Amino acid sequence: MGLDEVAQKPHDRLSAWLAADMEAVNQMIRDRMASEHAPRIPQVTAHLVEAGGKRLRPLLTLAAARLCGYDGPYHIHLAATVEFIHTATLLHDDVVDESAQRRGRPTANLLWDNKSSVLVGDYLFARSFQLMTETGSMRVMNILANASATIAEGEVLQLTAAQDLATTEAIYLQVVRGKTAALFSAATEVGGVIAGSDEAQVQALYTYGDALGIAFQIVDDLLDYGGTTAVIGKNTGDDFRERKLTLPVIKAVAQADADERAFWQRTIAKGDQRDGDLEQALAIMARHGAMEAARADALGWAAKAKVALAVLPDHPIRAMLADLADYVVARIN
Repeated sequence: MGLDEVAQKPHDRLSAWLAADMEAVNQMIRDRMASEHAPRIPQVTAHLVEAGGKRLRPLLTLAAARLCGYDGPYHIHLAATVEFIHTATLLHDDVVDESAQRRGRPTANLLWDNKSSVLVGDYLFARSFQLMTETGSMRVMNILANASATIAEGEVLQLTAAQDLATTEAIYLQVVRGKTAALFSAATEVGGVIAGSDEAQVQALYTYGDALGIAFQIVDDLLDYGGTTAVIGKNTGDDFRERKLTLPVIKAVAQADADERAFWQRTIAKGDQRDGDLEQALAIMARHGAMEAARADALGWAAKAKVALAVLPDHPIRAMLADLADYVVARIN
């Protein structure tokens, strides 16, 4: 989601540091997405998995495990599990959102059909649970199962909250924790658990992932109103056209006068959008400092992520994770 635009990329440094582990993860993904009886499963999965992407979530699992001194085999299983859960949610999201493009390519639901996307997503969820059981850790399974439930809950909440002007920042945060932060925090937390880290370090890894995920999503929501298509992978203003109540809009609605509220009611709640409405939305948000306030929130979450790292071992990976938190929000500087 636009993580390629800054010259020094912490996720690239992480990828280089963890290259052997990541290759093992990629091989496990290829092996486990196979299906003897339903060839459409690897076809659909490969279309998305092989499309690129940063593999950020599995990288976080590998980084957390290695940072905590793990030298066993199961961080590979957990990183593949995290990527399967992520891929399954993307397949389902594209059906729900009726999307036509993902990572610059036609979506699976467009190339095949909605039924295939939903059912292959279900298959990947099942595969992810098979993988996590192989670790033999009930705590790991509990963390990832809870994250999967939170993701689904967040998506359902977004259905009801997305175009409701009564949606508050607290509800937005709940949606963001579901759609983005839950898998970030689970990815980092299970890395510490599988490494046998103490409770303070496991909690720190959870806090880091949670705060990083929230900052990541707020930045994406901001970029939709001020980024370029090349940076965000979609057209500027798509969230407005899709009537999504993201943080800058929620902040502007909270301060709206009668005329502004009528504008939001027409464009977001009722979906009656006309030429010039996006520009008017941007003007209203600028009038109330909504973009700057949302940016300050993102910077605050990134700072919280960095603070959480303090109790973790002094290691090059820790510095890369701190740089990653800065990097996520550098996209809006």
